[in-house]
This record gives sequence, structure tokens and C-alpha cells, in this order.
Amino acid sequence: MDTQIVVFAIGHSARETFSMLHERGISMEQKPFAIGVRMEHRQNMIDTAQYGELQGILPAADYKLTYQAENGRSAFSFCMCPGGFVVNASSEPQALVVNGMSNYKRDEENANSALVVNVVPEDFGSNDVLAGVEFQRKWERLSYQIGNGKIPTQLWKDFQNKNKSTEYGEITPCQKGANCFGNLWDCLPDFVCETLQLCIPYFGKKIPGYDREDSILSGVETRTSSPIRILRNEEFEGNIRGLYPCGEGAGYAGGITSAAMDGLRVYEAIIKKYNKHNCS
Repeated sequence: MDTQIVVFAIGHSARETFSMLHERGISMEQKPFAIGVRMEHRQNMIDTAQYGELQGILPAADYKLTYQAENGRSAFSFCMCPGGFVVNASSEPQALVVNGMSNYKRDEENANSALVVNVVPEDFGSNDVLAGVEFQRKWERLSYQIGNGKIPTQLWKDFQNKNKSTEYGEITPCQKGANCFGNLWDCLPDFVCETLQLCIPYFGKKIPGYDREDSILSGVETRTSSPIRILRNEEFEGNIRGLYPCGEGAGYAGGITSAAMDGLRVYEAIIKKYNKHNCS
């Protein structure tokens, strides 16, 4: 079908589409993103820390945490899921990636959140525009290997000492997908693990119990945002006229809300262009 307009709102994991666009000469560039783990705590602990005496009365609490390390890396919580699940969200054979979700009632026992560290193009090891995708794949494949296809989990106390866990404490996983114990240092870059070692005790000062020894880490979380940016001009078009890269997958948003806002900007740009043509 022929058309004058194509809006590429393709999502941050459309790897086959990234490759196709690159092969067809669409201008793209590498882009920073973040990778790390999912971290689980009891939801009632988060509620108590956030609400105090109102715990149990107000809805399940969430949180947002940020940390700037002396090593130049930043760490932050992302996509926090109150009363939810850690999910095996793998999308390729022999690779494993985790995500999080909450049902409408947010009434499961655990809270979970991505806890991630920034990565930059210099970490990718290549100037190829799709090197960030391969960087993600590397750690996802290692995660699959150390868990033999299951979600690898590790207690915080064992993560600190680089030891594979052998049993859970008072917190047990609330997960969609089989899990097993594994050493997450084997499926994440050292600088990510080292930054997590620094930020989690700091977050424990913000939310009491966040750094309790039996908190559960699961790996790997690599899909926080797109590893590429599809270049566009001031009229929001790519290097081919009529092609409009849009949202998170195009590299112009970092979440649901900002992706929706970028969609509005692209929509307005298209309307402005065609209203101008109709007036002339």
C-alpha cells in the first residue's frame, strides 16, 4: 500500500524493525539507556515506610529513588510495581529479560521495581549503530545461561559477597515464570553491580528495610528504553520525507507518559504540515 505518511511508533524492543530501517538507510544513532535488576520487598514494608500509621488504609504505596555514584554512574528505580509480579518477559530464544507488572488490585505480597544503572555508547564496544542492541543481547543470553532458562535470583546479602544464594529468607519471590538461584554478577557488567552495591544501602536510608539482607534481586532488566535513536528534523520527519519516528522505540521518550506526549507532538507536526499544504 502506498502512503505519504508512516509513523514509526515501534516500541523499544522492535529489534527486527531497527535492523530493517538501518539496512534501508534510515538515519539512526546510538543512545544511552540503563540496565540492572528487579528488586523485591514485602509490600507492607514499603507501605509502612511511605505511610506510617496509615499503612493498611491507603492503597499500596510506590516509590521513586535516585542515586549518583562517585564513579560517575547514576542508579534509579524504574517502573515500580506495587503489590505485583516480576515477569519473565523474554522475547528471543536463549535469552532472558525480566519486567514487572501489577494487577488492578495491587494486592500481591511483594512490591518490585527495576533498579538500574546508566550505560552509555562507550560501554557498547562498537561504533555500529545497533551495538546497543547487541549489548542488551549479551547480558540477556548470559542471564538465560546461568538460570538455564529460568529467572536467576539472588538475595541482597549474597549479591554483596558475589555468592550464589541457597535459600530465601522471609521474603519469597512473587514471579510469573520459573526461577532459580544464580549469581547476578555473571550476567551483568561489573560497573552495574558495583553501583548497585553503593546505591542499595543509600536507598535503605530513604526507605527503612530496603537494604534488608533477604531482599530479592532478579536479572536481568535491560529494556528500560531504546538503545537507538532514529534521527528526525525540526518537523519531526526522518531523513526520508513522510517518515515520522515517534515515541520510546524511536528514542524520544522514556516511559508511557512521555511516549504519549511525543505522539501528540508528532500528530501536531503532521496536521501543521498538511494544513499548510491545503492552504496553499
